[in-house]
Amino acid sequence: MNDTILIEGITFHAYHGASDEEQAVGHRYSVDVVLEYDIRLAAQSDDLSRTINYSAVAKRVLAIGTENQFRLIETLAERIAADILQNFPATAVEVTVRKLLPPMRVPAQATGVRIRRER
Repeated sequence: MNDTILIEGITFHAYHGASDEEQAVGHRYSVDVVLEYDIRLAAQSDDLSRTINYSAVAKRVLAIGTENQFRLIETLAERIAADILQNFPATAVEVTVRKLLPPMRVPAQATGVRIRRER
């Protein structure tokens, strides 16, 4: 299957990070989600109940990102992927987590991870 649902740029301020300072001050994060799901029935019927509700996915991503505190963005990505596969009928999910303007000695727009998990 090649059908995908894209949700890009879910942004929030959160307190993830390896250092105590990062966890105290927090940073901006951006999350992209790509869901594999057969959208033919939804497209043919024009019926929201036959697809994945984008807003519901985005709300779960936001909740996981802001209601938890992890040392690693790898952990954040893994938790998001697991939650989506548990709560939505996607056959696979790709999650990209970016820490925007990370505290590094070398200027960078973002650092991040991208994972893919399947049912």
